[in-house]
This record gives sequence, C-alpha cells and structure tokens, in this order.
Amino acid sequence: MNTKSLTLNPGQMTLADLRTLWQQPVRIALPGEASADIEASAATIQRIVGKGDAAYGINTGFGKLARTRIPDDQLELLQRNLILSHSVGTGEPMSDATVRLVMAMKATSLARGFSGVRPIVIDTLLAVFNAGIVPLIPIKGSVGASGDLAPLSHMTLTLMGEGDARVNGQVMPAAAALRQAGIAPLTLAAKEGLALINGTQVSTALALHGLFMAERLLEAGTVTGALCVDAAKGSDAPFDPRIHAVRGQPGQIALAAVMRRLLQGSAIRLSHLENDERVQDPYSLRCQPQVMGACRDLIVQSARTLLIEANAVTDNPLVFTDTGEVLSGGNFHAEPVAFAADTLALAIAEIGALAERRIALLIDASLSGLPPFLVDNPGLNSGFMIAHVTAAALASENKSHAHPASVDSLPTSANQEDHVSMATFAGRRLDEMAQNTATILGIEWLAAAQGVDFHRPLATSPKLAQAHDTLRERVPFYAQDRLFAPDIEAARWLVMQGAASEGCADLFETVWNA
Repeated sequence: MNTKSLTLNPGQMTLADLRTLWQQPVRIALPGEASADIEASAATIQRIVGKGDAAYGINTGFGKLARTRIPDDQLELLQRNLILSHSVGTGEPMSDATVRLVMAMKATSLARGFSGVRPIVIDTLLAVFNAGIVPLIPIKGSVGASGDLAPLSHMTLTLMGEGDARVNGQVMPAAAALRQAGIAPLTLAAKEGLALINGTQVSTALALHGLFMAERLLEAGTVTGALCVDAAKGSDAPFDPRIHAVRGQPGQIALAAVMRRLLQGSAIRLSHLENDERVQDPYSLRCQPQVMGACRDLIVQSARTLLIEANAVTDNPLVFTDTGEVLSGGNFHAEPVAFAADTLALAIAEIGALAERRIALLIDASLSGLPPFLVDNPGLNSGFMIAHVTAAALASENKSHAHPASVDSLPTSANQEDHVSMATFAGRRLDEMAQNTATILGIEWLAAAQGVDFHRPLATSPKLAQAHDTLRERVPFYAQDRLFAPDIEAARWLVMQGAASEGCADLFETVWNA
C-alpha cells in the first residue's frame, strides 16, 4: 500500500508533482472543490440524454459511425462495446511509472468538469491507483489521434474488471485485483467510455518519462564532460563567462558557469596552466557549453509544452456547463506532444553523440596524452578499445531514432481521422534512446575516471572527485583486461539513478531555472 500522499489540483499540476508520480508509488487525491464541476458536467450529459437529441459520443456511434443513433436502453452497452473493441494494443506492457502518470493525468483531466463523467468514474480511477493496481497497457497501438484510444482502453478495462493488471509486480486478472482491493467494477454510463479513452495522456506520459530521463542525462553528461576535460588536461578558458555573455544563449551561459564550478580547485588544471604547448582543445571539450546548453534549452522548451498538456482537457466532445453545450473539436490531436518528444529526441541523441567523441579523444594517446586505450601494457591489454565501439554503435542508433516521428501521418478510421500526430511512438522511442545515451555516458564516466587516475598524485577538483568516488565505490580501476560488461552496466545504472550529479544539486538548480 502506498503511504506518501499527493493532492493534485486539476489544471494546476506542477512538474514536481509529475516527477513524484514518476519516481515512486504514492496515494493521490483531488481537492474537495473539484466535485462541484464534476457533478455539473455529469448532470449536463444526463439532460441531453433525457431530451433525446443526438449528440456525438453520447448517443451515437463513433468516428465514421457518428451518424448512427443509439437507443437509450443500449447506451451502457455502447460504452462497454467501445472499450472492448478499442482494446487492441500490442507489445510489451508500459512501465509502472508511466502508467502512474497516465492514470493521474486522466483523473485530473476528467475532474476539470468538461468531460461529462459521474464522480464514481473518477473515484474508481483514484481507488485503483491508490490500491497499487497497475493496468496492463500494451505500449504499441496508438497514432496519437483521435487520442490514445487503444492504450487508454486497456487502462479502462481494469476499471471495469476486465483484462489484466499488475499488483506488486505480479500479473493477475483485473477482476481478481479489484476484488482483492474491495473495489466494485465500474459500469460505464453515457459518454464515460469515450471520455476515458479519448485524450493524449499516454503520449504525454511517455514523453514525460523521456523528459525526466533527459534531465538526468544532461546533468550526468555535464559532469562526465568536465571530468574528461581534466583527464585530457584540457583548458577551462573556453568556459570564461565573457565568451558566453556576448552570444546570449541562456542554456550556454548556464552550462559554462557549471563547467567552471565543476573544474574549480583542480590540481590537474593548475599543473598545466602555464607553458602548455596546445593552443586549443578539440570541439568535444571546448564547445560543451554551446552544445549542452542548446540541449538544455530544448529540454526546457519541451518541459513547458508537456506541463501544459499534462494539465489539459483533451477528450472529445467537451461539455460546457455554463451554456449546456456539447462541442466536438480536436483537442485529442497530440501534435504538441509529438513536437516536444521529437525535440527531446534531438537533445538525448546529441548528449550521447558529444560524449562518444570525448571517449574517442581519451583513448587516442596522440590527443589525450594518456596511455593508449587507457590501460597499462597496451597490446597485451585492449583496455577501452571495444567499449568505445559500443558507445559508437549506440550513438549511431540514436541518430536513426532521432528522426522526427511528427512528420509522419497515416489516415485511419476510413479517412475520418485523416491526419495523426504519431506522438505515442515519438514518446515511446525516448526510453530506448535514453538507455543508449546513459550507456555512452557510463562508458565516458569510466574512461574519464581512468584518465584522472593516471594523473595521480595530482587530484581533480572537489566536485569532480565526488563523481569519481561515486563510480569507484562500484567499479575499481581498470588495471588489466577483465570482463568489462558488468562495469559498463554498473555505470549506466548510476547514470540513470542520477548519481553522477549527486552533490551538484545547487549547480544544476541554476541551470534549469536560468
């Protein structure tokens, strides 16, 4: 049972709220004042049904079948059939973290009072969430318009006691999970099935998952990049604030400031401050603020879009209680989410691409001044030779994954839905890209720590020494060839946990708030 509680204000959730939902199971609630809007919206639907006027999604078919009028005594069956017929997802189940975001965003969207559902719908959704019941939602099967129909149908199946769910990591029939938690299966009334499955919550949740990982990757890549500067005995002159001020890009200015702070107090830097024959460092060292700062700006831009979408009402049709109107529109079209996810893909790919170049620099003795392939007795030992090949392979994969999903569209529903966003795939592929980049950064972290160790007794800066020691607690110095894959996996895991930037929270707070 979840113990931490979080009150979610419909339309006013923060990124901090969403990160909390993503990071851990919690209990969620809505403020009491939300009930009036929910009840007024549901009453409007009941009045429309009572009058007998045809209204899309309330007493008609769906999509191309919108002109088919459904008798009142079949409206519950209409909604049930909608969910069953639309539960056509495929692929691996979504992660618990992503499903938590989906359910919380759906609950707050419905609670804004524009969807026409009864309070019991939202109450059941919250009860299922708080009982730790995770609907088994296949990750594939949505084109991001007309909403995330298939995956949200699988979520709704659980509320109805149909399909499967996960409880404490164990898959079981949803009916058994509800029974075990003492929750009555939901019977859907007019419009409620459509309100539950029409919306962008799945696309948005997948993109938010990518956003939160991208934030960690940028922080990790900044720390490992600074450690590479010291390992290669690079210069900190390119991070002079005057250089960045005259360009004016906010992310670049913020990242340069962090690089200066990270390198401050390095005995390695002091050792070659004067009489260094090198005039300029390669771009992968020198241009880090320019590249990583631009990535930061893309991440912040995406965060702004996704926060708006997380608070949005995106189902159709919408109920406006002040006039009693039910209006059909297109808020379910997830183009903003697709663009945000495509933008995140660019940032994630570039963070990894730049890190791969720094690994290549470190293993090249002619550029780094370090032992070839970062190992003693090269020849007998291959060192980091093939670890770099892995990094190169993953960087190349990410280039293909970074192709924008939003430029694709394939008409569906007999050409009624003739332009779609592909936002769900745009968000879904971010996980694989982030894992690839985390592995590249893990290899870079290992390589940079190895390089710094070769400079002993000279020490790196206090901030970078902390990152070095965090890694060394799990992975020892690479003295001679050994099974390398476990080291890389340990470093990747640390990157994904945010461990690379531990102790630098104050530095990165200025980056995200710049």
